[in-house]
Amino acid sequence: ALQGKGFDDVTVEMALSPAWTTEWITADGRDKLTRAGIAPPSGLDKLDHWDGLERRRTEPVPVNLQTRRPVACPLCGSVDTRELSRFGSTACKAIHACRTCGETFDEIKAI
Repeated sequence: ALQGKGFDDVTVEMALSPAWTTEWITADGRDKLTRAGIAPPSGLDKLDHWDGLERRRTEPVPVNLQTRRPVACPLCGSVDTRELSRFGSTACKAIHACRTCGETFDEIKAI
């Protein structure tokens, strides 16, 4: 399709390993999600450094299957929010409502 639009030197590379994770979303990317009204994945504050294509942790990853961390509203910043639906328009999003500003918003789930 690109060559049909006049781009002659086109190379497409697919990388399936390492598997992509939401930890790879940069601070700039997380900020852009928030400005677009989408809550970025929460609980990713323990990241340390890039090592090639992989981001590695310097401490154990906590696992809690019962409770989730509060999700901050990307519109007003309040953490007084509630989950309306575990699944949004895609399986990687959840729908939340803010009790402070009354707006609903998507959250990108951490994977």
